[in-house]
Amino acid sequence: MDDRDRHEAGMTVRRQVLGDAHVDRAIAGTDEFTADFQDLITRYAWGEIWTRPGLDRRTRSCVTLAVLATLHHDEELAMHVRAALRNGLTPEEVSEVLLQVGVYAGVPAANRAFKVARETLRQEEK
Repeated sequence: MDDRDRHEAGMTVRRQVLGDAHVDRAIAGTDEFTADFQDLITRYAWGEIWTRPGLDRRTRSCVTLAVLATLHHDEELAMHVRAALRNGLTPEEVSEVLLQVGVYAGVPAANRAFKVARETLRQEEK
């Protein structure tokens, strides 16, 4: 696969996982300064990693939630809570992932992540 194919595959998966509205906003906000970064994440995060056959999307979502919660990347965590729902996780499964974070990454990380996830889930219910 060349870079163009990776970008195309990545954009397809990115839209499926994050939703068209999110991706359209990201693209609309892209300028000369951020264009290379948008291309990088589309090709590599989405076109290389999320397209690999070794893990299904539900599992990738679980891993992503745990890492983002551990690293306190709250905006990305909220985005990936929404993505996890699109990938078939239930709110209860999101909670289970965050409980796991509490044990292995610490209660403060999980506490913060639960707050972000709860607010995101409430927004998604509307």
